[in-house]
Amino acid sequence: MRPLTLSWPRRIVLSVLVGALVVAPSHWQWFWQQDEAVYDAYVGGWDYRPDPRLLIVAIDDNSLQQIGQWPWPRSTHARLLDRLTDAGSTRVVLDLMLSEPDRQDAAQDADLAAAIRRNGHVVLPVLAAPASGPRMAEELLPIPLIAANAATLGHSDIDVDADGIARGLYLTAGIGSPHWPALGLALADVRGPLPGLRDTAPAQSSPYQWRRNHYVRVRYAGPPERFPQVSYVDVLNGEVDPALLRGRLVLVGTTASGIAPRLLTPTTRERWMSGSEYQANVASMLLDDKVIQLPPTLWQDLLSGLLVALCCLGLTLPRAAASALLALPVTLLLSFVLLRAGNLWFAPAAALTGMLAVIAAWVLWRISAWHRQANSDALTGLGNRLRFEQVLQQEHDAGRRSGRPLSLVLIDVDHFKHHNDLHGHHVGDTVLRRIAEEIGAHARRPRDMAARFGGDEFALILPDTAAEGAVQVVDDLLARTRAMEVAVGHGQTLQITLTVGIYTRVPATASEPRHFFEGADAALYKAKAAGRDGYAVDEGEPDLR
Repeated sequence: MRPLTLSWPRRIVLSVLVGALVVAPSHWQWFWQQDEAVYDAYVGGWDYRPDPRLLIVAIDDNSLQQIGQWPWPRSTHARLLDRLTDAGSTRVVLDLMLSEPDRQDAAQDADLAAAIRRNGHVVLPVLAAPASGPRMAEELLPIPLIAANAATLGHSDIDVDADGIARGLYLTAGIGSPHWPALGLALADVRGPLPGLRDTAPAQSSPYQWRRNHYVRVRYAGPPERFPQVSYVDVLNGEVDPALLRGRLVLVGTTASGIAPRLLTPTTRERWMSGSEYQANVASMLLDDKVIQLPPTLWQDLLSGLLVALCCLGLTLPRAAASALLALPVTLLLSFVLLRAGNLWFAPAAALTGMLAVIAAWVLWRISAWHRQANSDALTGLGNRLRFEQVLQQEHDAGRRSGRPLSLVLIDVDHFKHHNDLHGHHVGDTVLRRIAEEIGAHARRPRDMAARFGGDEFALILPDTAAEGAVQVVDDLLARTRAMEVAVGHGQTLQITLTVGIYTRVPATASEPRHFFEGADAALYKAKAAGRDGYAVDEGEPDLR
């Protein structure tokens, strides 16, 4: 299989243009579902040991049964915080909705605020209320009395993809500007520049919109229930060993059915993950430096285009089939290695789709080339014997149906063997190519067909052509051939002449294509007998010229 016969500059330009076509689907994420399917397959079983400092204090079904109907008095949460303070917990996220004051007993708010102040390391959530009708988006903060005593606040905005899977997270978010850290980030309390894709929205955008920044993919420690968990009521009642709470990063949140947010993750589609465990996964990946980042959109687009361009370039080289077979798995392997070795997610679907399109176009081109090669002469590019016989049969049948004449012209190069032996095969091949060009140029109409069916033997099939029309074509062909000169070296040129036989009939019911061939062949021999460099016509009556 020969490579595409293009010069190197043209190969490179073609490859660059094809690669550029992939930028749009990559940039606009046309194949995001396929990308996420690959991503889920890569990270689904990619577990790691979570940070041992993290602990979930779960408001579970058992706690609801023993303490009573939800929501509980805020003094109950104050007592829990005191337990954690006394045990020496390092930091506590109290993932509870505290944006409204207790309307029945204001002392409840004071009790909770005092417990938060005594602890000194409590993180409280900021909830995002989306815009609805005329109502603008807003931040739901804890009431001022409680918020003033917290160590910090963190947003609890969970990013869920269109297919319902929670894969990513914005490390910062807020109304007007992304000023709140994510709850898991606030729990981890890591320092230094934040990772993740930056917000590209202009700074002067609406101050009333919920803005997000520093997008990352969550590296989950494993499926749900991966983190150590104790029941809220057990901690409240002092049934948990204080040593288990000492030095811990504690996340207090709901896991009970009916009140806890439920999330699907790439780790499993069979079990739900609570919002508390989601935040614990965020904290763990930040503490252990396992954040999965995305390349900037421009780099994602350029890499996708480059891979497709290289695939296209490979298909113009020898062993193109190997390039096609390797391009797809290499792209998937590259995405896998970048993720597993570099914690960098390259979405491969746009590149893979582009490669499939390029490979499909190449396969169609090869099939077309094989078809042309099967029906054309390798030296001259004219139709070969097989194609000649197919077209003669088709035009014979068409002429029989239409009642229109069909002319067959057989052509021999005069003294070709002598020229070939005297001047060499390279001169002989040049003669055949030059003659083929002239004969092909005289097959002017769409259904006319020029062929080389052996050695120095050529043919013209001229449908809907009477003998007079065929003679005009042959006269012009002979004149142009006589004017042709072929260089043979040392300043010498070779004069070429042709001998032609013409056979014209309206195909009858009893006739067959071989009758046309035999008739044209008989006319050719008449022309040879008459001295060559001329033609003879058989159109029903002997007509030697």
